[in-house]
Amino acid sequence: MSKSDPNRVLRLLPLVVGGLGGTLLLVNRLTTTQLTESQARSDVMGTILSAILILVGLIWQQIQPRSPDAVTLIGKEGMELAKDLPDEVKTELAWASHLLLTNTATRTLVVCDREKVLLRRGVLGSNPDVKLGQIVRRVIETQKPIYFVDLKLFPGRIEFDYLPENTQGVICQPMGKHGVLILGANAPRSYTKQDENWVEGIADKLGETLSRYNNEVIAPQS
Repeated sequence: MSKSDPNRVLRLLPLVVGGLGGTLLLVNRLTTTQLTESQARSDVMGTILSAILILVGLIWQQIQPRSPDAVTLIGKEGMELAKDLPDEVKTELAWASHLLLTNTATRTLVVCDREKVLLRRGVLGSNPDVKLGQIVRRVIETQKPIYFVDLKLFPGRIEFDYLPENTQGVICQPMGKHGVLILGANAPRSYTKQDENWVEGIADKLGETLSRYNNEVIAPQS
């Protein structure tokens, strides 16, 4: 179920107050049998103020960004970390995932390297079998991230069946030469440019750490 826009009342307030004030001024003028000079001046000022409030309300409707509709992802909170990793790698994966889940719109994430799942954390999808599809493979090959701002609009969303089924937005971020960081959000258009830069920086750090252990503990899947 979508959450309501928290700024909706604020944006509507000038319109409501301005419209109510203008209506009361009109009613007062129509019911006044004898108009005095002071009342006429007051009516003019009141009309101007009401018009300004209505104008401000209309402008706010255009320039104030509306919060995207968020949903509650379907799945259970959890953390699945590969057991055969060195403690240093486990610690860094836990640290990086915690930062992403608490400081960005990310609600679920998957970390893979050489097609091996190293970490699933956040709201876990019902399908535990993570198979990298064409989109993710292309991200790794080209070393260029892909951001699906509204996942339901893309036919390729079926590839991400290991994420919660109602995931709204997805970032696929390359992580070193052989890894990828897959992030899922609970609202469309929820990642800012700053978030994307943050994700890129964390992925680069994880990729650098994993590259030191690839030959020892992270072998390609057969």
